[in-house]
Amino acid sequence: MRYYPILLLTFLCLGRSNIYSQNQNINSTESLKKRHTEIKELYYAYKYPEAIRNCFELIEESQRSNNDDYEFLGLIGLGHVHYLMKDTSKARAYNLKALEKAIETKSDSLIAWAYNDLANVQVVTKHNYEKMIGYYKKAIDIYNKNPTFSLPIAENMNIADAYLTVEQPEKAHPHLIAAQKLAKTKRQHELLLLNLNILLGRYYCDTGDYDNALKVLEEYISLAEDKYFIQASKSYLCLSIAYEKKQDWAKANYFLKKKNEIDSKLHDIKQMAILAGTNAKFELEMYQNELKTTKNQRDDSEKFAKKSKYLNIISAILSVILLIGLIAIFVLAKNRKKYIKQLSIKNSELIEAKNKAEHLSKLKTQFFSTISHEIRTPLYGVIGLSSILLDDKELSDSHKTDLTSLKFSADYLLALINDVLMLSKMENNGIKLEKTTYNFKILINNIIQSFCFSLEQNNNKIITNIDSKIPNLLIGDSIRLSQILMNLIGNAVKFNENGSIWVTVELIKITEQGKYLSQFTIKDDGIGIPLEKQQSIFDEFSQLQNRHYNYQGTGLGLPIVVKLLALHNSKINLKSTPNEGATFSFTLELEANSAIKNNTKENIESVSTESKEILFENCHILIIDDNKINQKITKKILEGKHFKCSIASNGEEAIALAKENKYQLILMDINMPKLDGYEATKAIRLFDKKTPIIALTAIEASEVREKIITVGMNDLILKPYDNSLFFTTILKNLNNNY
Repeated sequence: MRYYPILLLTFLCLGRSNIYSQNQNINSTESLKKRHTEIKELYYAYKYPEAIRNCFELIEESQRSNNDDYEFLGLIGLGHVHYLMKDTSKARAYNLKALEKAIETKSDSLIAWAYNDLANVQVVTKHNYEKMIGYYKKAIDIYNKNPTFSLPIAENMNIADAYLTVEQPEKAHPHLIAAQKLAKTKRQHELLLLNLNILLGRYYCDTGDYDNALKVLEEYISLAEDKYFIQASKSYLCLSIAYEKKQDWAKANYFLKKKNEIDSKLHDIKQMAILAGTNAKFELEMYQNELKTTKNQRDDSEKFAKKSKYLNIISAILSVILLIGLIAIFVLAKNRKKYIKQLSIKNSELIEAKNKAEHLSKLKTQFFSTISHEIRTPLYGVIGLSSILLDDKELSDSHKTDLTSLKFSADYLLALINDVLMLSKMENNGIKLEKTTYNFKILINNIIQSFCFSLEQNNNKIITNIDSKIPNLLIGDSIRLSQILMNLIGNAVKFNENGSIWVTVELIKITEQGKYLSQFTIKDDGIGIPLEKQQSIFDEFSQLQNRHYNYQGTGLGLPIVVKLLALHNSKINLKSTPNEGATFSFTLELEANSAIKNNTKENIESVSTESKEILFENCHILIIDDNKINQKITKKILEGKHFKCSIASNGEEAIALAKENKYQLILMDINMPKLDGYEATKAIRLFDKKTPIIALTAIEASEVREKIITVGMNDLILKPYDNSLFFTTILKNLNNNY
């Protein structure tokens, strides 16, 4: 540990009063006293350059006045300042001169003082610390001989500091006890008490007594922070070490950071002090040389003397400028090296943090994918069974009402889960738009149909108006479009009672790329939205509050709409007046699918019941699902359309049945035990490359679509599914196969 004498401030703060009282023949003038006082003020303010200048002027003035005591003060002051500026060689030189001057005066107090400060500027190592301690003990011996002298508190503290520096705390302890006892004899300067507490804190840290270390260090920490930066730096270091040993990492890191901050300030102060101090000394030496030259050349003319003076000043200024430039270059080069090193460390930390974040993101994505599948699978059972029971013509009206409520609750829960999972995926940029073929009118009708229960509850009605110029068969992401419309129409239904909702899709123009730029408008005549709330409702988890209504929901619908429209390079527009309703609108570029001429769902619905039986009674479908309830639901729905069905509970059974039987279509679950849907499909494609295989899964389409195509599947149906979309996908693949 680099040694910094704890009581370098002896010269300024201990006020060795006996220098003025011991020698009654000192003829110190008011000017000398005033200059010495100014030096102390400059030192407290860390203005080292001005302190150096004043020390030189104090020495010069003392020599003219034959005042050895103040000349001693000037020399000892120069030793202090140069030591703090880390110029130890000059510090020792000035302290040796001060010792010589003290011996000349034959003043014991000055000699003791000089020994103390000469010890202060020694560099402590394990080989030479005894030399320093020897100086301190000489000073103590002198003070002990004369009880009128100042108490040797500083010397005991410095000896203790030296022993602590060379890691001998047991030898430091007696001197610390002695310093404590002496300090209690009379009121001491606050800086002495602060330095004593720092030494005690270091001693307790070295001996493992961290509780006492914290106690003594925190007593004067506020004083150090306000006035004494060097002592504050030492206190912060000791506090950081103590808290680290107590495993309080937060506080340890906090005080280490505080130490680095104050060390940076001290570094700047010292660098400026070195530069300005050198300038001050240079100017002073030039001034002294000029005086000598003037005395030796009295015969020169006044004009020549003035010109010579001006030339000297100019030369000094140029030299100072050159010196400043060199120092600035040095400082910049040093700082550049430091910043490059810091930047390298930060880059390494950034790369590590990035890798960690990417790993966590993958884990989060995997979690949401799993939780999505696990939640949607049982919901498929609830929604599917309720849909099947609702199709029972013998069902009583009361049971039908209950089942309708059950299906609505399940649909609401599914929508809520989809919103939460969707928001999470969008925050991780996990949503990409897909391009699949869909029937625009059927999509709109299915969305409207899903609100039948809510419309009946609130006594609302929905009026649709779709521009006939917009093609019926489109290519795009029908799922994301459905989510946008479901959220906007759902809000209109929820915030309206005994009213109407208008859903309008109007063609604006056909673009140069052949796309149909269309405006979607969802308008209602409900409670409306106050002007001050019209911006905040698009924030996540924001809800419109009204004391007359109790609205449920997560507040995620509109934020999801905004983000989904951003994927389409579009944005939402809102116009609303309280109690007069609200109008939400946005534009999308719709792309027509001209390759498909017929709509399979419309064709199948136009076929009579007898024709359907003839059409599907010989169509054999293999259902592969590990969930018994899902098997039952899918089978009942298909048998309701007169399809013939077989069941397999895992991939191995599916492969065996596909080898033994001829199927017109295979519905393949993905997540299954023994052999999953991907591996089963690969195995089936080795001997059957023609039969359509449709993935029937609760996993997000964007996560599996690419993989199912790669392994040989033809299409994808998400669970829980809409019956019309379910049959549309099946019929499309049957038509493609035959």
